[in-house]
Amino acid sequence: MKVTAVIAEYNPFHNGHLYQLHTIRTAEHADWIVVVLSGDFMQRGIPAIVDKYRRCQMALANGADLVFELPVYFALGSAEYFAQGAVSLIDKLGVVDSLHFGSESGDLSLIQDCARLIASESIQYQSLLNVHLKQGCSFPAARSRAIAALFPEKDTENLLNAPNNILGIEYVKALLQRNSAIKPATLARKGEGYASDVLDTDQFVSANALRTALRHAASAAAVKPHVPDTVYSLLSPLDFLYSDDFSEILLYKLLRDASGKDAFAPYYDIGKQLSHTLYRQLPAFVSFEGFAMQCKTKNLTYTRICRSLMHILLDMTQEHADALKQRDYTQYARLLGFSSHGRDLLKSIKANASIPVVTKPVLALKQFDGTARMSLQADLHAANIYDSIYQQKRRRLTGQASAILRCNELTRQVITTNS
Repeated sequence: MKVTAVIAEYNPFHNGHLYQLHTIRTAEHADWIVVVLSGDFMQRGIPAIVDKYRRCQMALANGADLVFELPVYFALGSAEYFAQGAVSLIDKLGVVDSLHFGSESGDLSLIQDCARLIASESIQYQSLLNVHLKQGCSFPAARSRAIAALFPEKDTENLLNAPNNILGIEYVKALLQRNSAIKPATLARKGEGYASDVLDTDQFVSANALRTALRHAASAAAVKPHVPDTVYSLLSPLDFLYSDDFSEILLYKLLRDASGKDAFAPYYDIGKQLSHTLYRQLPAFVSFEGFAMQCKTKNLTYTRICRSLMHILLDMTQEHADALKQRDYTQYARLLGFSSHGRDLLKSIKANASIPVVTKPVLALKQFDGTARMSLQADLHAANIYDSIYQQKRRRLTGQASAILRCNELTRQVITTNS
């Protein structure tokens, strides 16, 4: 019996995701599909457009059998840390045979070659990497140039300029470093690229394009052709969250902590350079997204800054991130949901997993200690922040909608009276 895992955000679930799950079931002949799903915050440093429970529903309604939550420290990590956390969870379930991921290239052989090179940490590779870093390149750009120099006959530049290819390399690298028996497999993505915000007539569009369309539309109707019906029924404009919805709470947190230019350095993936930038730019803060753009530099990408701002907002520290790495990343598997077909596999996971399966987080928190307790506390804290902002926004928008309805009713009464 074959068990295939998928690492996903489903922000939101769309036709491309449905195509992948269908391919895994039919072409790859998987008996079960396990999804490791980012919780309420995404790897690009943004909140999920809808909460993890509805995104879990989307996955289960469209082919997934079991959905586990990727802890927030990994969900909001760099590509490497994200991959190491997710792969460690999959590996520790004890039942997964293959890891399936989408990529822009679809070239598994080239992805594996790059992963082996990075995992080997050869002197030649490290030397080239350091040369480009000293020249002022960002880490992704420096890595791309180093690999291109070592594979001159291959099109690694295009490979390393595409985010899903990069994640794929990190997944394979993590499997190699763990000496895992899990086999990687990839599927070329269909439609527009990952970063595109264009919502065209193609049924396969990026999640970014869907989020952009939903942000500026009065209803979810614009995305209906691009998502399964089961997903469309779970989308409502009153529920969508974006980074700027967290502006006020972020500003409060920044002002509270801003005791000096090094004040933000202890937070996860920030350090002194970015801390100085945040401190210097703070008086000009207007919004979450605007502040991230203000702080963007040649060496600090917008996405990196967004992640770092979320780390501050959620009280995520470098000390805790390092502790998880030292303890082999994921400490538990929190179950978000399962299908009736997935019930038997869940029994097998509980019997074979090297980490506990969490179904009742509050109870698990009482039983855990050390890094496991810290990580689960961080997950619950992140969920509480997300839910608080969601409830505030929904109350505000519901109130506005009610006010508009009352105004329309009064207008109709006046028209009827005058006529």
